[in-house]
Amino acid sequence: MSDSKYAIRPNKSQLKREIRVLNELGKELLTLSDGQLKKIPLSNTMREALADARRFSRGALQRQLRRIASLMQAEDVDAIQQELARQKQPDKQQTAELHQLEQWRDRLVGGDERLLTELIEQFPNIDRQRIRQLARNAQLEIKRSKPPKSSRALFRYLAELKRVTAPESESQGLEN
Repeated sequence: MSDSKYAIRPNKSQLKREIRVLNELGKELLTLSDGQLKKIPLSNTMREALADARRFSRGALQRQLRRIASLMQAEDVDAIQQELARQKQPDKQQTAELHQLEQWRDRLVGGDERLLTELIEQFPNIDRQRIRQLARNAQLEIKRSKPPKSSRALFRYLAELKRVTAPESESQGLEN
């Protein structure tokens, strides 16, 4: 019966850990761009507090961060963290395209004439001379242990080529 007299209070250390997590989450939200922030499920009050915090510095910012942490207790923290995690993951299609460009560059530097023919067929506006010159220069840089300036330029050229003709090339597709 003596146990029922006393109120059970929350663990102080646990409360501090939870507030620290909310504070870090608030800081992370401040680093997002406006476009990214719009995708996060937040109340209008929280959005206003974040907008205010972007204008503050030093002491005012610290006070505003504490206010954001206290407002965060009313928010759906799990949904916010899930959306943040989703935004941090690179787009799978974008990653696949970058890998394809890297493979094309590596094959061209390796002297793959078949790939060059396929690229010429797929991208009619390709500058054959430029792509061959970049591939040759990249080969020389590798042999001479120089920085991969031409290899990077070749990658950029292929990316630009694919970006310019993306709607046409999506229907055809090249093998990797």
